Amino acid sequence: MRVFFKTYGCQMNIRDSEIMKGLLVRTGHEIVGELPKADVVVINTCAVRAKSENKAYSLIGRLKKRGFRVGVTGCVAEIASRSLKNLGADFVIGTRALTSIVDAVEGKIDLDLSDRLSEIEKIVDMFDNTSRMSQLVTVRTSKHHAWVNIISGCNKFCTYCIVPYTRGREVSRPMKNVIKEVKALSKSGYNQITFLGQNVDSYGKDMNDGTTLAELFRQVYDVENIKRFWFLTSYPSDITDELIEVVAERPRISRNFHLPAQSGSNTILKRMNRQYTREEYLELIQKIRSKVDGASIGGDIIVGFPGETDEDFEETLSLVKEVKYVRLNIAPYSPRRGTVASKLYNDDVSKAVKKKRMAVLSKIQHAIQLEMNESFVGKTVDIIVEGKTGGKSFGRTIDNRMIFLEGDIPEGECVKVKLNHATAGPIYGELVRKVVSEVAQ
Repeated sequence: MRVFFKTYGCQMNIRDSEIMKGLLVRTGHEIVGELPKADVVVINTCAVRAKSENKAYSLIGRLKKRGFRVGVTGCVAEIASRSLKNLGADFVIGTRALTSIVDAVEGKIDLDLSDRLSEIEKIVDMFDNTSRMSQLVTVRTSKHHAWVNIISGCNKFCTYCIVPYTRGREVSRPMKNVIKEVKALSKSGYNQITFLGQNVDSYGKDMNDGTTLAELFRQVYDVENIKRFWFLTSYPSDITDELIEVVAERPRISRNFHLPAQSGSNTILKRMNRQYTREEYLELIQKIRSKVDGASIGGDIIVGFPGETDEDFEETLSLVKEVKYVRLNIAPYSPRRGTVASKLYNDDVSKAVKKKRMAVLSKIQHAIQLEMNESFVGKTVDIIVEGKTGGKSFGRTIDNRMIFLEGDIPEGECVKVKLNHATAGPIYGELVRKVVSEVAQ
């Protein structure tokens, strides 16, 4: 059977789609890249924002009108199976039942699998048994850069966030399994690895055996052929001095720390149940920058959380100006049913105010990024090419700046680029030479 995937949301969803594609290919099905060629369409959904969820609902309706058989997986499937069935979904598989994708596509089981204990047991086994699942049955989106899950779930319970209810509590993979997967990826030609988790820095806390993200980096750092290690996404209060020191001492680990602040106001942070203060967050940023040469900070901000006043928003603006994010994701607050915030707080900041605050914040962030990027003009940097578009190849610096250069350079190549033009987004440059014997830094 020919199956087309549409994936919404974060890197965790991308990784889930890779695993499901692998399971289907292993059992004789074909993954197609064009919708008209498909017999079945699988929509892997995200429930973090209302916008993503609504896109999925709209797509289901359009696909059913065109006669497609449609399955829905992911976070929306975990929390809204009844709504999805009413829209005409042919099967619904939650985040803890991914291993049922083959039976679902083949029509051997019907509809909602999101809460079946047997399927939950399967996905836990899948998460632990790397050799059986992650390595053998994955169809990866890249042949050079691999996403590697090391922890699933979240224990933070931020009042606005649905993730703990869709992904469950934190479960770490045994380190030996992660190491085994990294070594296998190296032998298969991968030279970049990104360790994934909702709270990647919580890795190992549930195991009580000395497992940490810092120790994992120590164990895999010398694996042959791996030129760069990345890690996403970090929770500010989970970043340890040990991790900072490990990153500082090892130049092939990303210099980019993605640390969602969500707000610059202590009042709003408390209402969000974020487990740090503005002052603690800024102290962490200062510590990272003082110890990690060339460190950059990425982040997320929610605009218009219930009760956010003009004064609260001004505190967020001042935080953004002080931190100077290399990249910042900005989103308006949207109530997610089932969360604490949706039950306790009125969504009392109007859409017009949210839109205005987003525009103000975006303008400030745009100016910050442009200023920082302009400081790189004239420098030579190392990148690993990740793809090409519009006649240009592109890749990222070790601190997560996007670089474009002329020419069709193969994916996975390590190259030196002289930067000559900056925008608030990418920086543009020209090829100096390929890096043959050196390690991309």
